Amino acid sequence: MLEKPVNEAPLADVTPPRLEIRNLHRSFEGRAVVDDVSLRVMPGQVTCLLGPSGCGKSTTLRMIAGVEMQDSGQIFVDGKLICDTVFRVPPERREIGLMFQDFALFPHLSVADNVAYGLKGSKADKRARVEELLVRVDLLRFIDGYPHQLSGGEQQRVALARALAPKPRIMLMDEPFSGLDNRLRDGIRDETLAILKEEDTAVLLVTHEPDEAMRMADEIALMRDGKIVQQGAPYNVYTRPIDRASVAFFSDANMLTATVEGALAMTPFGRFLAPGVPDGTAVDIVFRPQHLRIDFDRAGQGPVPTPVDGTPARAVVERARFMGNESLVEFRLDHDGSIMKATVPAVFLPAKGKAMWLTIRRDRCFVFPSEGGA
Repeated sequence: MLEKPVNEAPLADVTPPRLEIRNLHRSFEGRAVVDDVSLRVMPGQVTCLLGPSGCGKSTTLRMIAGVEMQDSGQIFVDGKLICDTVFRVPPERREIGLMFQDFALFPHLSVADNVAYGLKGSKADKRARVEELLVRVDLLRFIDGYPHQLSGGEQQRVALARALAPKPRIMLMDEPFSGLDNRLRDGIRDETLAILKEEDTAVLLVTHEPDEAMRMADEIALMRDGKIVQQGAPYNVYTRPIDRASVAFFSDANMLTATVEGALAMTPFGRFLAPGVPDGTAVDIVFRPQHLRIDFDRAGQGPVPTPVDGTPARAVVERARFMGNESLVEFRLDHDGSIMKATVPAVFLPAKGKAMWLTIRRDRCFVFPSEGGA
């Protein structure tokens, strides 16, 4: 009997992505709506396609679902090709569930019949699956009711049960929570995610709301002009933005413009390091309002400069508003009259015209080539 060589490594047990799209492209009237998009979603993972309206998110979902054909690119489920420009598995055989903003429940069918609509098998088996799902979404008491008798949140849960009924391997969700009242939205989202993860379903969620993506996603794919410009865990996408627009998409952003000389950019807040940037290059220094530190004016003097916070800059209050969880204060810099926004996690409402000093944590700033320059 032959023995296994001692230096032979065991074969790796590599699980393929539940969903993988490679280099998808779709144009309308010569304009690229989806431009070379690639993405992988593992079983039980929630990935958010996040971006402004018109950036290609929904078109990407429709191509995966099979209701829109790509111009080029490939789509795989569990490592098997389901669609390219030659081969195409019909939408009904892709084992992909769909949820949209419009719940699209059939008004003339009962809750039970709505949930059972896509099921196959005996009447008893279908009834058992319907009851199982309605128990999970806490709607069994409405099994013989009709959609018009339900609230918006209840209709959304019926739509979820209907989408889950055939046990799809992938769930595509196109802003399904945007029509719900704000008070219901968080609870419904959390319940929906818990059920999908229990089913080990790969979820691709489209949204234009950064807060929703941060709350729901294991991974965010940030889209702009038909391309995925950045992808990763929510923390990484938020704290390591690829450009100024990525910072601004997640929150308000302050910006300073400066010119680099000797790898340093001079600003009212002191010098910022710009290693590797050629002299004469214009850069944008971007930072979020929560990272602007406020200090009081002491007879025309501010705090002592430090390596961490840099040089203080004097400003006067333009406006202050209490936002519920925080206060938003707008300042006008003495240096050039530009407006800086600061948020404070408390009630802080200084009077208009009050002089104060501002500093910025250096490790909370992002330096990018100026959008107006090279």
